[in-house]
This record gives sequence, C-alpha cells and structure tokens, in this order.
Amino acid sequence: MKRFWKDAGVEPFEGAYRVTLDGRPIRTQGGAPQLVPGAALAEALAAEWSAQGSEIDPKAFPLRDLADFAIDHVRADRAAAIAGLLRYAETDTLCYRADPDEPLYRRQLELWEPLVTAFEARHGVRLERVSGIVHRAQPETTMSRFGEVLAGHDDFTLAALATLAPLAASLTVALEALEPNADPAALLAAANCEQDWQAEQWGWDPAAESGRAAKLAAFEVAAHFARLARG
Repeated sequence: MKRFWKDAGVEPFEGAYRVTLDGRPIRTQGGAPQLVPGAALAEALAAEWSAQGSEIDPKAFPLRDLADFAIDHVRADRAAAIAGLLRYAETDTLCYRADPDEPLYRRQLELWEPLVTAFEARHGVRLERVSGIVHRAQPETTMSRFGEVLAGHDDFTLAALATLAPLAASLTVALEALEPNADPAALLAAANCEQDWQAEQWGWDPAAESGRAAKLAAFEVAAHFARLARG
C-alpha cells in the first residue's frame, strides 16, 4: 500500500491524546478510536507514521500494534488478560533450575537469585524455587499478590506485559522490566540463561542468533512502550 498522508500529528482529545494523519484522527485495527494516555506515547506513535516511505511497511508499527492490542483486546477483557499473564507466574522460568550439583545451577543462581529476591522484597511475595522440571504450584498468597499487582496496571502496561512475559517465559522478568532503572537487554539475557549455556557448550547457531536478536528487539520495544504509556 502506498503512503496516503503527508503529515502525522498529535492532538489532545477528551483527556487523552491521539495521532492525526493530515488532521484526521486514526483508529485502531479493530476500528476503535486510538486514544492513548500520554503525549509521549502519542508522539512516538506519530513518529512511526512519519518514518514510513512511499510504500507502507506494516512491520514498522510495533508501538501502534501494542496500542491497538491494549484498546481492542485488553480493554475488552482485562480479567482474561490478567489470567493469561498469571500463567507465566505459575511456570516462571526463574523458579525452575538445574540440580544443585550441575554447573548450570551455579550460573542460574548467579543470574536469577538476585532478581528473584529483589522482586520478592519489592512486592512482598515468596516464590517457590524448584530443581528439575516437575511443576510446583506457587503459594496461593503469592498468586493473589501477583493478581493485585497486575490489576493495578493500566490497559497499555498490561499490553506490554503480554509481550514481555512470553518472550522471557517469566512474569517476574516482565514486571522487573517496568522498573525505572531496568535494563531490558540484561533482563532478557538472564531469562535466556539456559539457552545461552547450551550455546556456549555446543556452539552458536546462526538461525538461533538471528531469532535471539529479534526476540531482544521485541522485548526492548515492549519495555519502551510501557515506559511511554506510564509517563
């Protein structure tokens, strides 16, 4: 599809902000008005439109896609969005570790334990650590607290978490990515500890490296989106 607008702008509207193309407000992919909570996010969305060339690249709108997901899907059923995220707390990769006598365990302890203990202190929860792959349920009080934390976030932050948690296979890592001084690249590297360990033992596969780069790019975009949405 060819570019059909000249200028992308931002304007306040009904307590929110929206992007305009040649003065006309845009809608989400689901047809709803695309209203976002802050000027910074709206400016970033407008920048995606401005950066398009004469031919539109649908893949060059990652922030728009997240905003549309927040409006079209999260807002329509917040309970379902939160329930989906809670599954990543039940099977959080940071809680499933190698046996203590394995070298990988020491790497996991070094990378994961500081993140987990800091998270526990910040949110007042206790996470069960497991050696092996046999599932162990998290305490009911912990899951209830996770639910409270998620319910306290707006639709746009939940949309970001819906990308962050699957990429990290960890709700802990996803929520840590929201912290003001978070380092998304370091957080995803920690979450990918096991894959990196295997690559160090057996060599790096070019396809896997390409996939890892794409995964990191998506993780960083989602973390950036959350920061913009939260002001």
